[in-house]
Amino acid sequence: MTEVNEPDLQGPDLQGWVEEGRRNVEDVADMLGVPPEVYARDPLSLIPALQEYVSRAPLGAFEPSDWITLHSDLMSYVADYLTRRHGARWTVAQDARVPRGHRFVIEATGRDGRIRGIDPIDVVRREFSDLPIDIARMLATAELSLGLAASGDA
Repeated sequence: MTEVNEPDLQGPDLQGWVEEGRRNVEDVADMLGVPPEVYARDPLSLIPALQEYVSRAPLGAFEPSDWITLHSDLMSYVADYLTRRHGARWTVAQDARVPRGHRFVIEATGRDGRIRGIDPIDVVRREFSDLPIDIARMLATAELSLGLAASGDA
């Protein structure tokens, strides 16, 4: 979990980041044949097409740019799903471990009333560590990390 701080209004372009991610996932949905109005109404509508896409992707033949694109597409989807479905919001977290000194993270108020934050790229990386890629599992991981869903342990 990432520590969430108030955004630096003079620093990172949070709004630009948010808009770029939203446009990217809308382009992915369109590319995969999910009409914009269908996706806008229900972001879950992208799961079948996106799952088929990643299942058929020749991961073994990917070039570095292909990996970057796939990670970016999946990160955009995780973030957009969380904002549309759960009212999550983007914010900036200071992070001395990364070169730019900050990360864009998604924060949400969990079922227990606590605000938590995650970096969607961490969710995607975690999914890649347990192949094959499972889109529904990836979304569930994000929801559990933010406390938006019951863990089953309660």
